[in-house]
Amino acid sequence: MIDVHNIKKSFGSLEVLKGIDLHIDKGEVVSIVGPSGAGKTTLLQIIGTLDRPDSGSVRIDSVDVTTLSQKVLSDFRNRKLGFVFQFHQLLPEFTAIENIMIPAFIAGTSRSAAQSRAKELLQFMGLQDRASHKPAQLSGGEKQRVAVARALMNNPAVILADEPSGSLDTKNKNELHQLFFDLRDKFGQTFVIVTHDEQLATLTDRTIHMRDGLLEQPIEPTSPTPPTEPTPPTSL
Repeated sequence: MIDVHNIKKSFGSLEVLKGIDLHIDKGEVVSIVGPSGAGKTTLLQIIGTLDRPDSGSVRIDSVDVTTLSQKVLSDFRNRKLGFVFQFHQLLPEFTAIENIMIPAFIAGTSRSAAQSRAKELLQFMGLQDRASHKPAQLSGGEKQRVAVARALMNNPAVILADEPSGSLDTKNKNELHQLFFDLRDKFGQTFVIVTHDEQLATLTDRTIHMRDGLLEQPIEPTSPTPPTEPTPPTSL
């Protein structure tokens, strides 16, 4: 589903990514963890086609996105990728259902089809009675679920989430984490999640550790040394 090969990225003299190789299977829920400055968000943005690498390639669903023109790339991003950010990024002047429908309108979907899909997602999120509420009238957990529904609007192959539960309390955080797995089971999306949340990382199918612009290789456990038999005393 996602193949990253030898991705490098610098900002001025600062080398942020130093040669990343990564494969993620269809339907995997993967977390990327590491200290601040490790390059996690930069890697996520490159996978999400929001930024381009200096070198290397990114293939998503067999398409090398690093070779696409800006127009084709924008269309690919709208159809194939969904994004969830830490602070939901909902437009305050629009209602919940209108926020969810925006990606469909960008894709040229009719209003009736977009509205039908948005209502389906609101129902799945347990937010059907909040459809006409604007973000200021929603709780933090409700706003983030609306943001997740918006990410799912065009039924993308991949959902990319950057610290999605970072602004939530414990209850809403746990509900959001469970939601990711429910969505994977229902819709079959692949999830790539950058997080500092150790609880979320332990729940995912695989945890990828980053440090200083590189992936850390897992340390293989060493086999314990068998105890030595005591040497019997030599008979005189």
